[in-house]
Parts: sequence; C-alpha cells; structure tokens
Amino acid sequence: MVKISPQAVPPVCKIMDYSKYCFEQAKREKEARKNQKIVSVKEVQLSVRIEQHDLETKQNHALRFLKSGDKVKVSLRFRSREIQHPELGQEVMERFAQACSELGIVEKPAKLEGRNMIMILAPRPAK
Repeated sequence: MVKISPQAVPPVCKIMDYSKYCFEQAKREKEARKNQKIVSVKEVQLSVRIEQHDLETKQNHALRFLKSGDKVKVSLRFRSREIQHPELGQEVMERFAQACSELGIVEKPAKLEGRNMIMILAPRPAK
C-alpha cells in the first residue's frame, strides 16, 4: 500500500509494488536533474593600472565564461595609495563592462567594498 497523496483528506492510497514505485520516482527525479541548469560564478581579477592587452585577455576569459552560461564576478583590487582614486577603478570597470556588453549584462554594478571593487556580469538571456 503506497500513499499517493498524503495531504488529501482522506489520504489517497494505492496497492502496488513498492520497489517499482521507488524506481519510477527515482527515474523522474533523475530526469528533472538532467534538465536543470547549474549556474556557477567565475572570477576575473583586475588592477587599476592594467595595460590594454592584459585587459583584452581578461575580457576574452570573461566572454568565454559568459558563452558557457556562467556568471562572471569582476573584482578590482586597490593597492596602497590607489584607493585614493576610486574613479580610476570605476573607469576600468566601465571599459570592461562595455567590452563584454555583447554577451553579458551588468547584474550588479561596480561597488567599492573595502579595498576591492566588485561587479557581477550575467549572460544575456536567449531570445
């Protein structure tokens, strides 16, 4: 005897082979997991004084992550006196977001948290 709908009043039960019921339920759960998309967060680290070619390399990494459907956390670390000029970091983040705009959208804009500036990019939804 297997409870089909235990929340119903009165509960609905059915007489059947319990092992067959467990097998079918496991099969449904496995099918649901197969259709599930797991989104992971990849990180790209920048600095305030990053050169153009290095920035392009990091952008290529981020674009590859966005193509595969992952979110990208862009973190920019301020060292020593660089923290006195957060506008330079903001400018680097804006250039990075502009370069990645074809495949990703800014989910969380650049925000200064301690000595780090963090921005999250998400892949563009499929049309």
